[in-house]
Amino acid sequence: MVAMRFSPEDHAAIKVKADRAKMNFTEFITNSALNKPIVIINGLDDVLKEQKAIGRNLNQLTTLCNIGKIKCPDLTEVKKGFGKIIDYLYDISVGA
Repeated sequence: MVAMRFSPEDHAAIKVKADRAKMNFTEFITNSALNKPIVIINGLDDVLKEQKAIGRNLNQLTTLCNIGKIKCPDLTEVKKGFGKIIDYLYDISVGA
C-alpha cells in the first residue's frame, strides 16, 4: 500500500478520466504511470451485447441441428463473418 497526495482539483480531474475509461482510480493511475495504453471505445457495450446474442442464436441452431429437430443450414459464411468480428474486436481491445 502506497499513499499519494493529490490536490482536490487534480483528484477530481483524474477521477473523471478514470470514470470515462471505465477504470477505478488506482487502475487508471497505474496504467498512466506505466505508459500502458488506455483505450476508450464508446458504444462498445451495445456491440458486445449484440455479438453475444448472435453467438447464442448460432449455438441454439447448432444444438437443434445436432439433435435432428431442424435441417442443418449451411452457416459457413455466417461463422466466418462472426469470426472476423471477434478478431476485429480483439484487435481493437489490445490496441493492435
